[in-house]
Amino acid sequence: MTASANPVKKPSINTMTTGRFYSTSTSKEEIRAKAAVGPFTFKAAAVFLGVGVGLLLYFQSEKKKVAEIRKQKEAEKSKPQSYGKPKLGGDYTLTNAETNKPFGSEDMKGKFALIYFGFTHCPDICPEELDKMAEVVDMTKKDIGENVLVPVFITCDPRRDTREIVKEYVKDFHEDLIGLTGDQDEIKRVAKLFRVYVSSPPDISEGDDYLVDHSIFFYLMDPEGKFLDCYAQNSEAEGVSESFKKYYNAYIESGGKLDKSPIISKKE
Repeated sequence: MTASANPVKKPSINTMTTGRFYSTSTSKEEIRAKAAVGPFTFKAAAVFLGVGVGLLLYFQSEKKKVAEIRKQKEAEKSKPQSYGKPKLGGDYTLTNAETNKPFGSEDMKGKFALIYFGFTHCPDICPEELDKMAEVVDMTKKDIGENVLVPVFITCDPRRDTREIVKEYVKDFHEDLIGLTGDQDEIKRVAKLFRVYVSSPPDISEGDDYLVDHSIFFYLMDPEGKFLDCYAQNSEAEGVSESFKKYYNAYIESGGKLDKSPIISKKE
């Protein structure tokens, strides 16, 4: 019989060395993978953790900065805006209709003042505006407190608006309303300080019935007697009140001081 000639397989180096059979290519892939990943040591973990904590603190800091900037922008929005204010107001002295004593800009220092020019014979506009002013004063008392905002009525018709007439007239609107009057030259000068337009018919005789054409504004003055803002006839009481509160808050935040004592000369 002829023996079958089966080729004898020679063991590979791996087989001869270890007695185990495995793929040489697989061994190389594992080696490459281990080399790529590298050893994960405690030192590497510490570095990784430190970087993570640093990034977290950085992002928290940036988030805080963004929130602060946003807060500042909101605060700026809440402040009243000024785009170049006209120079209105100044030093003046008229007569307090209640006390028949001199009263003027100096007596209102330390308080905000809301001033309106009108005349007692006005059939509709002046009463409506003074009612609105009374609402603003009451809102201010409720939201802020007493003796913060002084309401003032200045006649622009001194021919007819005597002290006694003005005294009785202001009582119809608010107990805090101060009525001021004076002679023709005094009223003319104060109206000019506030740039108030006033026009009466020419050749007026005593006892004539006539209307006075005049500017219709509230003038808001700060505790130093400086002009802050004016509000036209179409302004609502709520809007004037909200505007005033912004000026008030800005003044207090800037370190301004108020005199909240009653105006003594109002009742003397």
